[in-house]
Amino acid sequence: MGSLLRTNEELIQIYNRHVKTVYRVCFLYMKNKADTEDMVQNTFLRLMNDKTVFQSEEHEKAWLIRTAINLCKDYYRSWWSRTLGLDKALEVSVEQGFEIDETLSKVLALPPKHRAAIYLYYYEGYSTPEIAEMMGKPQSTVRGWLHAGRKRLKLEIEGEGELA
Repeated sequence: MGSLLRTNEELIQIYNRHVKTVYRVCFLYMKNKADTEDMVQNTFLRLMNDKTVFQSEEHEKAWLIRTAINLCKDYYRSWWSRTLGLDKALEVSVEQGFEIDETLSKVLALPPKHRAAIYLYYYEGYSTPEIAEMMGKPQSTVRGWLHAGRKRLKLEIEGEGELA
């Protein structure tokens, strides 16, 4: 049996640095506490067995986000998915202490690809090329998702203004 790839101390440090970000990314896809926690756990389990040598904390974070997104997408490819809606996600978020303001609730209501692109761009501060790499898509696709997501959000926000 070979040596551990990362020491427990290293794993704990990486976990503490990035668990909140990984949780938020997983929550964007899973929309409920239990499944989100499972995906966060799966992401860090994947890290334990991975041989990637990280160049920086930013590299760690990007790897974890990409891994979390892929695990969540894999989950949704399976047959038991899509059981909870946004209403349930909003209820659960209060229990978790994960703040969802009015704007974020609108972002969560977007289709998954728009939701992930908008969140990573505006809430996590990633560039279009970085998001494209994380999601395994061309930059032009990500730009299209960002454009479509912004357009939908603008319509949502303007639509509310007319009702007031």
